[in-house]
Amino acid sequence: MSYNSLEEIVRECQEKDLPFDEVILLDDMNERNVSREESIETMRGMWEAMKGAERNYDGSLQSRSGLVGGAGKTMRAYVESGNTLCGPFVGKVMASALAMGESNACMKRIVAAPTAGACGVLPAVLVNYQKEKGTADEQIVRALYTAAGIGQVVAARAYIAGASGGCQAEIGTASAMAAGALTALGGGTPPQITHAAAMALKNLLGLVCDPVGGLVEVPCVKRNVIGSVNALSAADMALAGIISRIPPDQVIDAMREVGDQMHPSLRETGQGGLANTPAAREWCAAQEEE
Repeated sequence: MSYNSLEEIVRECQEKDLPFDEVILLDDMNERNVSREESIETMRGMWEAMKGAERNYDGSLQSRSGLVGGAGKTMRAYVESGNTLCGPFVGKVMASALAMGESNACMKRIVAAPTAGACGVLPAVLVNYQKEKGTADEQIVRALYTAAGIGQVVAARAYIAGASGGCQAEIGTASAMAAGALTALGGGTPPQITHAAAMALKNLLGLVCDPVGGLVEVPCVKRNVIGSVNALSAADMALAGIISRIPPDQVIDAMREVGDQMHPSLRETGQGGLANTPAAREWCAAQEEE
């Protein structure tokens, strides 16, 4: 079976005395008819690809449009200066989120988690968490199962595509997945994991998808940063014992409702929001003249 609610997963964890990630691992084995080793190997491959994308970021590259490129490099230099307001760890997370978003725009290899437009959130928090804490790869891979379980439920109950539900469905879902994974790594319980995901998603509820020129570049790359930092704050709140007053599954349902009511111009059509500002229209017009 594939789970349609976070409550189901939590109940399974409690009834069988299993951690969140193990429940999702077992579900993957059953769903795809693969062995434990095969499932873990697939997830390990995704983790290695995330690390590789981080490692191979090229700050000298610009996207073909010229809209993005080099921000990850600029942010890293700022972090190294020691003058950040957020501190070195959060600064590194921000730099990595920018780097991954730019790598996607520059046609480099990334992991869609859950989408290419939101590819920077999970790697940004997990790669830097590992560097900061010295966490073993095996533990990060297990945390990715936790993230996958959250993403699966959001996809089943709502949306993960900006064209369907706005950017809340992409960056919002990625942030919820990352928050849950971080909470698991921090020793959080299954309920705490789901509350972290809910708080992360709530914080981005209503976020529109308004790419300039229809490209997954502006404002998409920088939204990976807010999704990453949001995940950190949601995880810390959950680990502190703070809960979402709205049950996690109801938060996901609310996201679907908001997405359904969102005007089509704000769902990846490039016709509303930031994509319809004078600066964006001027840029698009200039491209047509070339």
